[in-house]
Amino acid sequence: MLVIVGYVVILISVFGGYALAGGHLAALLQPIELLMIAGAGSGAFLVGNSSKAIKATLKALPSIFKGAKYTKSHYMELMALLYELLGKIRKEGLMAIENDIENTNESPLFAKYPKVMADHHVIEFLADYLRIMLGGNLNAMEIENLMDVEIETHHHEAMVPSHVLAKFGDALPAFGIVAAVMGVVHTMGSVGIPPAELGVLIGAALVGTFLGILLAYGFVGPLATLLEQKAEESSKMFQTVKVTLLANLNGYAPAMAVEFGRKVLNSTERPSFIELEEHVKQKR
Repeated sequence: MLVIVGYVVILISVFGGYALAGGHLAALLQPIELLMIAGAGSGAFLVGNSSKAIKATLKALPSIFKGAKYTKSHYMELMALLYELLGKIRKEGLMAIENDIENTNESPLFAKYPKVMADHHVIEFLADYLRIMLGGNLNAMEIENLMDVEIETHHHEAMVPSHVLAKFGDALPAFGIVAAVMGVVHTMGSVGIPPAELGVLIGAALVGTFLGILLAYGFVGPLATLLEQKAEESSKMFQTVKVTLLANLNGYAPAMAVEFGRKVLNSTERPSFIELEEHVKQKR
């Protein structure tokens, strides 16, 4: 919703200001200039990115128009799940969760946390490291290093759409200049026409530069920033799992291990100690 509102504000501010200054909006209607900029930008987008990056970007675009995926309630579910898993391990031993982590979709324990189950990347991450803990061959430091590598890989992949869009946006002003130059060339080839008609051609050429800059900094650039923020946000889930499991491996009780994970969260989503405690009791 904020994306749509922001776009409306941009359009009203730019075109409304132009109209209030006495400008004629019809002069800005230059579909050929827009076609040149959008077409050249799309071509460069295809040339400069692998099929994997293109697919990832197209897949990420719909998320722009959705609200925050990871809310306080989402994190509270994750920490309640971790608390229940670690509590079961503490009471019954590591082997007690083997069936749960091998068949997470059929596990009654995991089924109580639908928001977390909807994120298969986090579930896979959690199940993999619980499985490694079951093996018992790695110490906490080795597991931490392995977690860091995997989180970095996930973060790198999640950042690809924002990087692709940022580069696409950076190219649009240049393609706007290309469209403007083409318009100037067309104008120079029409120097014999009346001055009034020449003015129209020059104005149309300059619209190319205007559109390139507006599209880059008003529309595409902010989307790249938003995707970057969403990628950063998704990493918090992995970091919460990491810190909680490592605290447990270092001998802390489940309640304290989950408290370690709670401290990882941003203040805007972090539940208080009492909130989390009451939520865990309800889930149990």
